[in-house]
Amino acid sequence: MSNLDRMLRNRWIQLVGIVLIGVISFSLSGAIEGLPIARFLAPQAAVAQRINPDNVWRTVYQNLPDLPLENQYIRKDTGKVDPDNTLVGRFIRYHVYLKGRPPFYRLDWKMTLADYLGVNGVMEESTYPSHDTLRKNPLEGDIAAIDRLNRAQRDALVQALVDAFSPQKEGGR
Repeated sequence: MSNLDRMLRNRWIQLVGIVLIGVISFSLSGAIEGLPIARFLAPQAAVAQRINPDNVWRTVYQNLPDLPLENQYIRKDTGKVDPDNTLVGRFIRYHVYLKGRPPFYRLDWKMTLADYLGVNGVMEESTYPSHDTLRKNPLEGDIAAIDRLNRAQRDALVQALVDAFSPQKEGGR
């Protein structure tokens, strides 16, 4: 690498650094609020903190009452069925906590559906949500339940999840 190449590379790195610092400073100052780029730079993690992923499953089932609950599994500690440990609850926990995917975008939820349908990688029983709190690991039953959904039901599930996690815009949606 010649001296000229090194100098240009260093200048490029400096320029990128300055631009990043400017964007971060600009966004922290609140000056970008209202601009179209604001939605891409806004800290959406703050929204996720206000919306508890562990409670969103109830909203999804209210909107899609025909969705299978898959909540017949027995807890190890009590020996009783846990009615709040549902398919959608585990689906959300897998998506948000295990895979670390944002809950705001359809594509990310579709990737999680693809995981369940076996076309986007292997799901591990040893890390699946509730594997350690239920007597029987629900992974196999959850995969079968998602597989039984038709395309329209899967699309409705994805939309219900995105809607449940999306912040409501002023003046309604």
